[in-house]
Amino acid sequence: MTVEETLASLVDRFNRKAAQNPALAEELDGVNRTIQIRLTDGATYAVDLAEGRLQHLRTSPNGKADVRITTDTATFDGLVRKEIGPMKALVTRKLQIDGSLEDKLRFRKLL
Repeated sequence: MTVEETLASLVDRFNRKAAQNPALAEELDGVNRTIQIRLTDGATYAVDLAEGRLQHLRTSPNGKADVRITTDTATFDGLVRKEIGPMKALVTRKLQIDGSLEDKLRFRKLL
């Protein structure tokens, strides 16, 4: 599966989870963010969080982002497969998240 296919799958999974979880939907109400995912050994992607959903996944080499997630492809795959946790990846500096503390905590819900 390509990175883009994996991201599309994560977007779909998150949206289904948000639709089925009223508490999560309430938490996301009114939250609008552009999230950029930069793979240091690959492409850069962006997705918008709006109306309680992730939408408009796209390749985004540059642009405005409220949250920037930077990692390499191997760590990204490990996070998706739950072989490494987000906190361990952050502590070992394999993952960097630039954004507010609230946005950093929200990142865990995306996986």
